[in-house]
Amino acid sequence: MDNEEYMLLAINEARKCGASNDVPVGAIIVKDGVVISRAHNQRERKKSTIAHAEILAIEKANQKLQSPRLDGADIYITKEPCLMCMGAILSARIHKIYFGAYDKRFGTMSLATDNNFNHKCEIQGGICEDVCGQMLVDFFKKLR
Repeated sequence: MDNEEYMLLAINEARKCGASNDVPVGAIIVKDGVVISRAHNQRERKKSTIAHAEILAIEKANQKLQSPRLDGADIYITKEPCLMCMGAILSARIHKIYFGAYDKRFGTMSLATDNNFNHKCEIQGGICEDVCGQMLVDFFKKLR
């Protein structure tokens, strides 16, 4: 699979947010060409501040691999990660971040490589950006 095909899987996860009023964000984690976890935002559904797609996908991958580290894994997210999620991604030692829509307000793209932490990871944005961004625009239009 290529990056766009993996991102389409993350987009399908994001679409699961529809009924719960959660911001439509999806994430998948891939290791050695295999999807090892997938999740979507569930803040509203779970009434939990930390139930972001990235956090939930990382938890599932940790359980599947029986390890707190996800060395060699890549994460595909429909939106640029927030500060909390970037911290979790770096702590998990994920190799590379791929995301769709840029987030000018809360995005933390620069922290992936420009930090004082003991781990840095590669990052690439704009994959299926139009689709990912439109999902967010449509969601916030409905709220107003």
